[in-house]
Amino acid sequence: MEFNFEDHPHRRYNPLTNEWVQVSPHRAKRPWQGQVEKVDEEQRPEHDPNCYLCAGNTRINGEVNPDYKDTFAFQNDFAALLEEIPSGEVNEGNGLFKAKSERGLCKVICFSPRHDLTIPEMDVDGIRKVVDLWCKEYAELGARDYINYVQIFENKGAVMGCSNPHPHGQVWAQESLPLEPEKKQANQLAYFDKNGKTMLSDYIADELKQGTRVVYENEHFVALVPYWAVWPFETMIVPKRAVARVTDLTEEERDALADAYKSLTVKYDNIFQVSFPYSAGIHQAPTDGEDHPEWHMHMTFYPPLLRSATVKKFMVGYEMLANAQRDITAETAAARIREQSLTHYKSTVLEEENR
Repeated sequence: MEFNFEDHPHRRYNPLTNEWVQVSPHRAKRPWQGQVEKVDEEQRPEHDPNCYLCAGNTRINGEVNPDYKDTFAFQNDFAALLEEIPSGEVNEGNGLFKAKSERGLCKVICFSPRHDLTIPEMDVDGIRKVVDLWCKEYAELGARDYINYVQIFENKGAVMGCSNPHPHGQVWAQESLPLEPEKKQANQLAYFDKNGKTMLSDYIADELKQGTRVVYENEHFVALVPYWAVWPFETMIVPKRAVARVTDLTEEERDALADAYKSLTVKYDNIFQVSFPYSAGIHQAPTDGEDHPEWHMHMTFYPPLLRSATVKKFMVGYEMLANAQRDITAETAAARIREQSLTHYKSTVLEEENR
């Protein structure tokens, strides 16, 4: 018997984090076939008077949102990080009991005044304004002398812990380099020092040659299922040019990022014809005043759906106690995403209803 990556259990290495994922393709080689359950999606109004993110509404702290027309950012009323705290540190028991204070701040970014939209339902011009706001927040927050990392992210869907369906994301800025960026910092630096170029420059060049895991491409960006993906339909959007941070992007590259963001999420929604949940975020250079030529920014998407709109992947048992694990290969997942239309399924339904 000859080993086959599509049939036999194996492990794949993630050079960005120096971690492994267990792949067991024999358990679910064709996960999208069979019954596909439809879910009744809530029909939301364009403006919800009870939503604390809608334009003109009063938030829990009594502040009134402006009548914004595109994007809007404000300091989170329930922030996990605070600016004004006393400094403190503990290091006891031969280093077994360590803790330190952590300053920072958290902001909410409203993508649109429309309460009923999501990123895949917005137009590219509207998403470009989101990209511009990311750049503004990264630059302004990162310029504060005690902020060393700015994490931009989005949780989409209640299953991903999103407490408000209004289209929005968040920005957390803090003193320390968080764990995931810290791992990527170390491994990208080691690669750059050895090879004189960014890790992801070499990686996406090979991915574009192979093509089997690429799901969307434009002039400046590529969206793909990483070779080492953990979540069933995990993807990355990576700039073809090695840039360390969103603020390094040209005007054309910002447009291209908005296009890739929309195109990928439309394909996501079309897989099971449902508003596809995910957690997504941008990993980029720290804001510690260093150049960081080793960094190659990228946006990662972690969606939990596996077999249908109602069958999800949970990280339990073996995943929590031993090793990340997946039941379909990255190549199988990429083929499924790649074959999806760039026309949102809701648009298709409306066209059919109007005939």
